[in-house]
Amino acid sequence: MTARLALVTGASAGIGAALARVYASHGYDLAITARRAERLSALAEEIGLRHGVRVFSLPADLSDPAAPARLIERIAAEGRVIDALVNNAGYGLAGAYAGQPWEAQRACLQVMLIAPAELTHRALPGMIERRFGRILQVASLAALVPGVGGAALYGAMKAFLVRLAQGLSQEGAGANVHVSAVCPGFTHSEFHEAIQGQGMDVADLPAWIWQGADEVAAAGYEAAEAGRPLAVPGAPNKAIAAFAKLLPDEWLMTVRARRARRSGLL
Repeated sequence: MTARLALVTGASAGIGAALARVYASHGYDLAITARRAERLSALAEEIGLRHGVRVFSLPADLSDPAAPARLIERIAAEGRVIDALVNNAGYGLAGAYAGQPWEAQRACLQVMLIAPAELTHRALPGMIERRFGRILQVASLAALVPGVGGAALYGAMKAFLVRLAQGLSQEGAGANVHVSAVCPGFTHSEFHEAIQGQGMDVADLPAWIWQGADEVAAAGYEAAEAGRPLAVPGAPNKAIAAFAKLLPDEWLMTVRARRARRSGLL
């Protein structure tokens, strides 16, 4: 019997690589994609040797609007279908929205909003037909709190992924198709190293607020398997999400704006 296949985007490092390892540890074959072909190949070799699963390395740049369809076609050409989809690829643009060229904003929207929505749309019908599917949207704690200047687009895109997961979890429920969003906070990965390089200062954050990528990946996998539409890993993040529901947006926006100015976002 052929193993189930999980497609993981943004798999070359950080949370994406951790998610690929988690799915492989549970017996899934993998199709992993990211821009960096050498890193993908190294990860594919590592996972294949460690877990004895088949790993397809599919380098792609999701800022290309044609990339999602090509990924699906390449998987189909191997005679495989997508049983689990993990939309993890993403990055942040630090700084004021008006201060970034539209081309950069458009590429960010393509990678973090259009591509996940398209891959989900292309994978979902087959999952429903086969009466099995798992879709995990890697969102962010930023989706659950009011927007902040200097990262306005990022929070809005992640909120979209959360709402998409919540709605689709209802549509897939009768066909054993689970759709979930995981909302990590500050996570040790190249994502925050890149933002630090763009001028956002995260070096002064306390150690207790940080998580490991493995912890986030485990929480996301468990939520998707259990059919929970939303997972917020880590006690500090759960507390922040709970307070965000109770406190007025205006107050939270004032606090976040003050923090953004200190961090260099504004």
